[in-house]
Formats: sequence, C-alpha cells, structure tokens
Amino acid sequence: MSVFIQASPRLGNQYDDDAFMRSYLRRVLPRDMLQSIEPALRELGRLAGGELYEQQLADRLNEPELTQWDAWGNRIDRIVVSPLWQRAATLAAEIGLVAIPYERTHGPYSRIHQFAAVFLFHPSTDVYTCPLAMTDGAARTLTVSGNAPLIDRAVARLTSRDPNRAWTSGQWMTESTGGSDVGTTLTSARRDAEGTWRLYGKKWFTSAITSQMALTLARPEGNGPGGSGLAMFYVETHEPDGRPNHIRVERLKDKLGTRKVPTAELMLEGTRAELVGEPRNGTRAIEPMLVVTRAWNSVTSAAFMRRAVALAKAYANERHAFGAALCDLPLHIDTLAELEVQARAAFLLAFELVMLMGRQEANELEADDAALLRLLTPISKLLTAKQAVACVSEAIEAFGGAGYIEDTGLPALLRDTHVLPIWEGTTNVLALDAVLRSGLGGGIQALRNRVTRCVSTLRDGRLVESGQCALDLIDRTERWLATHADAAPLQAGARGVAMTLGRALQLALLCEHAQWALDHEKDLSGIAAARRFAAGRLDTLNEVSVDESEWLV
Repeated sequence: MSVFIQASPRLGNQYDDDAFMRSYLRRVLPRDMLQSIEPALRELGRLAGGELYEQQLADRLNEPELTQWDAWGNRIDRIVVSPLWQRAATLAAEIGLVAIPYERTHGPYSRIHQFAAVFLFHPSTDVYTCPLAMTDGAARTLTVSGNAPLIDRAVARLTSRDPNRAWTSGQWMTESTGGSDVGTTLTSARRDAEGTWRLYGKKWFTSAITSQMALTLARPEGNGPGGSGLAMFYVETHEPDGRPNHIRVERLKDKLGTRKVPTAELMLEGTRAELVGEPRNGTRAIEPMLVVTRAWNSVTSAAFMRRAVALAKAYANERHAFGAALCDLPLHIDTLAELEVQARAAFLLAFELVMLMGRQEANELEADDAALLRLLTPISKLLTAKQAVACVSEAIEAFGGAGYIEDTGLPALLRDTHVLPIWEGTTNVLALDAVLRSGLGGGIQALRNRVTRCVSTLRDGRLVESGQCALDLIDRTERWLATHADAAPLQAGARGVAMTLGRALQLALLCEHAQWALDHEKDLSGIAAARRFAAGRLDTLNEVSVDESEWLV
C-alpha cells in the first residue's frame, strides 16, 4: 500500500528571498551604508529561515513557567521562559536590535537599519519583539526625559550589545479599570519616611514580566483624577540582593496567542520606584514610548504578513491539486498576488513611519513632516495590524486543512497576529486619536503633501492614474470631514477616515516605489501591485446614520 506524504513548505534565506525588501533598501539607503549592513542582514535572513524557524517549530509546546514558592515556603515568583526566548535574548543584544538607533552610526537612517533587522528577526522568535519594543520605548522615553541619573543608570543597559549586561523593560500601564483609558489608573504612589517613592496597586496586564525594569503610571497622593494627575515612575523589578522589589506575581495570563510572552497580573505592595519627570501629566510623559512601540507594532505586522506569504508561496510549489501544482492554478495565483500586494503596502507604510522617526531623532524633521509623523503613528499601527490579521488568515486558508493543524506551526502564526490590533491601542482608540487630535490639527494637509510628492515622481501612465486615485481619496475624505463636523458622526466615522487616509498613502507609496523599480530594476511587478491596490476597496468612509447604529445595539 502506498501512502502519500505531503512535503512541508520550506523557507530559504529570508533576506535574499525578499526581493521587495531589498529593492526598498536599495532605493532609500545610501549605497555605502547598504553595503556595510547587508552582510549582517543576510546572515539574519539565513537564521530566520533556517535555525531559528526550525527551533521555533521544535519549541512549539514550551511556554513560560511560574514558580511562586521554593521548597521551604519562600515566595520567589521565578519565571522561566522557553528555550527559543533564551536564544532570542542573546541574539537580540548581539545584533543590536535596540542599540542600533541609539548608536546613530547611520544618522537619520539608523531606524531603517534597526527595523530592517527587526523585520527579519520577528517572525521566527515567538514575539520576543514584545520586550524589545518596550525596551526601545523605555530607552527613548528616558533619553528625552532629561532625568540624568536614570539615563546614566538604565539607558546604557537597555541599549547594550552585551547579553550579560543588557536589560529589557516592561511597560506597566494596563489596570482592571481600563487599558487605553489610563486616566482611570488606581495605582497610588506615596513617599516613605526616607523620602523614597513606593507604589501600591494592581497591574492587570504586564507583558514580558521577566524584564529587569519597567516604566509605569501611578497617582501621587493628593493629585486629582484623570491623566493629568498621574506621574510616570521607573521601577526595577528586583532589589540589589535579588529579591523581588515588593512585587507579587498573582498569575501568568492564559492568552489566545503570544503564549511565549510571560504576561502577568502583579500586585505592587510598596514597590520602590523613582519619579522620572514631574509628579503629574504622566500620560504626556509616556508619549515618546507610544511612538516607538506603535512603530514596532507596524513593522511586526508587516513582518508577519511577509512570513505568511512566504510560507503560502512555498507550499504552493509543493502541493498539487486538480492535476497541477497550486502555483500553476490561476485562482490560487490571484489569491497569492493579492496577499503580496497587501504585504507590500503594509511594509511601505510601516517604513514610512520608521523613516520619519529616524529623521526626527536626527533633528532633521521639518514642521510639515512632524505633523505627518503625528498622524501616521496611529494610522500606520491600526491599518497594518488589521491588514496583518486578514492577510495571515487568508494565507492559512491557502494551506487547506494543514493550516488548521497545530504542529505545522501555522495556527500559532494566526493567533499571534491577532494581538496586533489590540496592543498599543485598539483600532477605535487610535482612529479617534488620528482623526480628532492629529488629522484635524494639520495632519491631513501634511499627508496630502506627502502623497503629492509621490505623485510628482510618476511618469508611467498606469502609475499616474493610480496616483491620482490616491489624491482623490484625500479629496473625498476632506469633503466627508467638512459635512460630518458634529461630534457623534465624526466619532462614528473615525475608523473609516483613518483607514481611508492610510490606504491613500499606501497607494501613493506603492506608486512611488513602482516608478523607481521600473526605472532602476526594470521591474514590472510594482505597476501590477499599484494597479491592483487601486482597484480594491480603499474608501471606507462611513455614511451610516448614528441613530440607526444605535437601534442595532
């Protein structure tokens, strides 16, 4: 009796195999810089498609373990992470995934260098990018805080390339009263007899609890309610002698995905802390962190999409159905082509945000682009996250039944992707941020200016037509905003506005890159990508009555 064994999808070097990423880097980076960083990117691509991916599949059932008591009844709250996470921690430090933008070897391009490496590293390391994102955010926040003692003590460790010296940071914001609405924080802060700040309260969701430090919000005694009454504090998780810093780990969270990330509920029971800035306006103080972590969210969304597409394409070459390889069936080709386009669009939007961040940190950002950065931070995060969930889901379906089987590793990819619209601000919260705070404060004009610059580079008639579509989307959005100025309709339509603006920029960026690739690489695929994206549903502006929506709920 013969038995058919289906070959599994095989990944190659994830840098060499990603022609679009390499084309983008050739376009935006100085030639000598790309030549200097490319060997390291190529080696990381080899690891990501080889050893790390293989270890990820072998490590599938390992999850963090919490031991709350030792054999003699002492409270220890020791957490052991998976073997892959232990390997990832060493690699991340050695590669400099947090260090690169602080070393500033490549000036305004340092962030692109960093996130190109993150893009390759992320899909094969079980979301170890979660603590890295918070570490980068903490380093940036402390750097701009002006608190010299904390900068000297912590930033050098957060940005160290020495695995034995490097720290990671947590971000303890979420409480039972609310996630995005941090103004309802109940954690209190008061000084002890020696003048040391002590924190008391419960943190409901703290990711990567194995980090050596965290930034958190608490309300100093006597401060009023709301975000203005909060202050930002620096906390080290352990005392110098190794004992927990008056922190009790209640339990590890049992989550849908990101199960390798040790996420805990904590009780702060007089936790020693240091005030980072002023004793109020803590929500304002954490804004530099949110810019950084939302950029990480955007890039890792694009990275998950690229991994899903890479696996689906590899499987299409291995799997036969209806007398042909899947890669030869027109409908399957069309499905994979749509996934490729969405992955490219997400990549370009995420790296547009990264480019702006790098220029801001190099003090090379003009006022117009500063407004664009403010608008793109929420839009890039919310749109790429939604695209990632849809793209990865479709890619899993391209495997048929194999996509539903746990030991292929594919279901974990889908579950992990689902966190992206939730972490660092949900879609609705970010849409309100984009439309009510950023878009109406000059961001849309800055976005129009960027799209116009993209369109001005176009010479191929097919791209000119698609580029005009991007401008038309912005016109349509501005007309919608002019006729929906009342608070309720504006809020109800904020998601549609944010996504339409994001898609308009994605289309313009696709056109811009396609013209360059046509001119410099004789590559026609960019034209196909721009035309296909332009033909999709880009206008999601909401004309539904608020009253009718209320009837339904």
